[in-house]
Amino acid sequence: MQKALAIGAAAAVAIVVGGTAAFVLTQGPDDAFADCRTSQIAGGTSAIGGPFELLNGRGETVTDAEVITKPSIVYFGYTFCPDVCPFDTVRNAEAVDILTERGYDIQPVFISIDPARDTPEVVDEFAKNVHPDMIGLTGSPEQVKAASQAYRTYYKKNESDDPDWYLVDHSTFSYLVTPEDGFLEFFRRELSPEQMADGIQCFLDRK
Repeated sequence: MQKALAIGAAAAVAIVVGGTAAFVLTQGPDDAFADCRTSQIAGGTSAIGGPFELLNGRGETVTDAEVITKPSIVYFGYTFCPDVCPFDTVRNAEAVDILTERGYDIQPVFISIDPARDTPEVVDEFAKNVHPDMIGLTGSPEQVKAASQAYRTYYKKNESDDPDWYLVDHSTFSYLVTPEDGFLEFFRRELSPEQMADGIQCFLDRK
């Protein structure tokens, strides 16, 4: 993860390095959550996140305002992912349970970047198997692309001779988002559930 050290106009830009999205985030002068940040993010957070329209597990169109109704952990992946997505989403679910035990109400959210295979029913089953409170979302290719672009995520379908069996390269950040503040922080997959829970709690205690 690259860290921007310059202090000046706030900005956030997604770059792609070796097929993985990374963020270069400059630091701004005022930030109530400065002590919680692990990537020197003090400004520019408004450049990540934003409006989206996707389909929930019942096939209903929902907006970001209808999904992000409480502090949420948002993750972009796909249900056919052989290892990374199951590991990351389970880690996120465990962090949610740790925070629940501490008295915090957190919503886990899974957004598919593989709309061709991830129907609303498939995504809903995957999400519920990971955590009973996890919201699974999918949509048309255009809807998924728009949501991905809003969060500056990266994904690319790998070519395959079998149209039903292919892998998708994608970024693996988990995003802390709240209804009031929008995007607050991203968490790398190397963090343990406890470390992630501690990081999220820091932000929530300062709200």
